[in-house]
Amino acid sequence: MKMLFKSKSGTFDFLIAGLGNPGMEYEKTRHNAGFSAVDIIAENCGAAFSKHKFEAVLADGEIASKRVLICKPQTYMNNSGNAVGKISSFYKIPADRIIVISDDIDLKVGTVRIRRKGSAGGHNGLKDIIAALGTEDFMRIKIGVGDRSDRDIDLKNHVLGRFSKEDAAIMEKSFKTAAAAVEEILNHGIESAMNLYSK
Repeated sequence: MKMLFKSKSGTFDFLIAGLGNPGMEYEKTRHNAGFSAVDIIAENCGAAFSKHKFEAVLADGEIASKRVLICKPQTYMNNSGNAVGKISSFYKIPADRIIVISDDIDLKVGTVRIRRKGSAGGHNGLKDIIAALGTEDFMRIKIGVGDRSDRDIDLKNHVLGRFSKEDAAIMEKSFKTAAAAVEEILNHGIESAMNLYSK
């Protein structure tokens, strides 16, 4: 029997949060890999980002016969926990039913890593979500945006920079892989998704 998490205004099986920064100036930057991935997820399930609530834009959809709430926090990356924490609390979605998709500067461009839980690994968005939820026990999909092989490169400029034409094509594939991984998690569990897509 499928378990739903009830609230005053609806029921959701999972929360899927893509991390990034709002605003035209940040579109297609490395830090917005999470936004790009959930755009594809929403499109695939016929959902639209039409609601503005809990400091996020929201889309209500269905994947693998499960009702999902897809969100893009609008608080800027470092305060992503504000939105994720409020949504989790209001809809009574436990941490182990939350999937967070983010960029990772320590992975090569287009690499996808799936984890059941873990530390923030230096990512401020993940760090804020951990603080808001009070636990590290939420699933995450990390998308490599190119490691800083030259450690003298300014981190802020790196993550807010855009991809080369060649890397942008690779990233489009990784966003689709992240979307497929979410569907696999909801269909067959995270272990199956890790085996298939965590390359």
